[in-house]
Amino acid sequence: PTSFPLQYGIVLDAGSSHTAMFIYKWPADKENDTGVVSEYSMCDVEGPGISSYSSNPLAAGTSLENCLNQALRDVPKEKHVGTPLYLGATAGMRLLNIADPQASDAVLRSVAATLKMYPFDFRGAKILSGEEEGVFGWVTANYLLENFIKRGWLGEWIQPQKKTLGAMDFGGASTQITFETRDTIENPGNEMILKLYGQAYKVYTHSFLCYGRDQVLKRLLSKLLQAESYQETVSHPCWPMGYNKSLLLSSIYDTPCTEKERPNLALNTTITLVGTGNGNSCALHVSKLFDFTNCSFSHCSFDGVFQPKVSGNFIAFSAFFYTVDFIQTVMGRPVHLPSDLKDAIDTICATSWSELLQKAPKLEKRLPDYCAVSTFVYLLTTKGYSFNNHSFPNIAFQKKVGETSIGWALGYMLNLTNMIPAEKPSSHKSMLYNYWVILILLFMVTTLTSLVTAICLLRRSKSSII
Repeated sequence: PTSFPLQYGIVLDAGSSHTAMFIYKWPADKENDTGVVSEYSMCDVEGPGISSYSSNPLAAGTSLENCLNQALRDVPKEKHVGTPLYLGATAGMRLLNIADPQASDAVLRSVAATLKMYPFDFRGAKILSGEEEGVFGWVTANYLLENFIKRGWLGEWIQPQKKTLGAMDFGGASTQITFETRDTIENPGNEMILKLYGQAYKVYTHSFLCYGRDQVLKRLLSKLLQAESYQETVSHPCWPMGYNKSLLLSSIYDTPCTEKERPNLALNTTITLVGTGNGNSCALHVSKLFDFTNCSFSHCSFDGVFQPKVSGNFIAFSAFFYTVDFIQTVMGRPVHLPSDLKDAIDTICATSWSELLQKAPKLEKRLPDYCAVSTFVYLLTTKGYSFNNHSFPNIAFQKKVGETSIGWALGYMLNLTNMIPAEKPSSHKSMLYNYWVILILLFMVTTLTSLVTAICLLRRSKSSII
């Protein structure tokens, strides 16, 4: 057991496709230092995201029990009562809230009821806005990389002259981009001023609902069916040759993201899609998911959304990481420039289903979609966000800093537990720390001096014996 007391915190990240529980730990006496909170353990909830329990809300709560029982074991018993527990739901629940507000309330009530049965300090289950999700992801990354403030070796606070890092998140139902900017933010809805450790940060953030991986794939299917006027068999240029599948229309039109395109056909109609592995045709269809035409600001990303020029370094996590990681590890291709990404996509899209399966049998479930998803990531970053040969190499695709996952969960907890003070921490605590450091240094100097003296004396007495 460690001499200093540890504190714990638990956040359930209820995403659209699944829920993950993160348990964080930090030394109680240092909780306002930056970078001291780290991930202690995590647990993936089995089954789909809580938003998919709309017709059986009680099951949403029950689904969390295995992970909560793990938390009972992971957090020391005497700490249970003082451990804050939060649940935040993201774009899957934002969509359910649009489609059926009663159902989304019932799901939230159900998970809250389950969380209240545990001995932890439950502090609420809520749906985060897209802006909160973006900004808390940005806070997490910069906190872990100690970009806000750090301790000097004498315990004094140093405002590092490091720039903050932009954050790009790509989930199942939405995607977020957040970065510090000096430019005017023309749409007030995209501006956040954060005061952290006595410094003000002007941050641009936007969350694109329906632009997460799973919703993009459904919207793409809808566009393909539309293009071939809902025939019984439709070719899918983004799926590999040799892969085909029959789908019910209801599985495509069960979300607000596709409802405007819903055909006047029975939703229990089955359509067979046949993979044709055509990269160019795939890119053509994926690009129809973005609207690059109208913009009422000086500059837009897409769909008429204001965005200043991207600047500085970026970290791209969640599905951005998984997609690029697939290209680098499975396909063995580097991704430094947009052209590298483009070349790798051409290869993926042209690879047959049997070849892909040979390369990555463990990834079977997601394998048919890498051509489409990689194409989407390419178009989103280059055409959407306007990363070019100069700025694209500034994006690091990574999912963790040290042992801690990057995502909104840590930033959310830091914010709600007030662990990032708005003001710069006073230096009296660090003065105390200084005295300790000085005492330890004095002790070390004294010890060394005595050692040296002792050795000299020993040598002298030895030589006098001789």
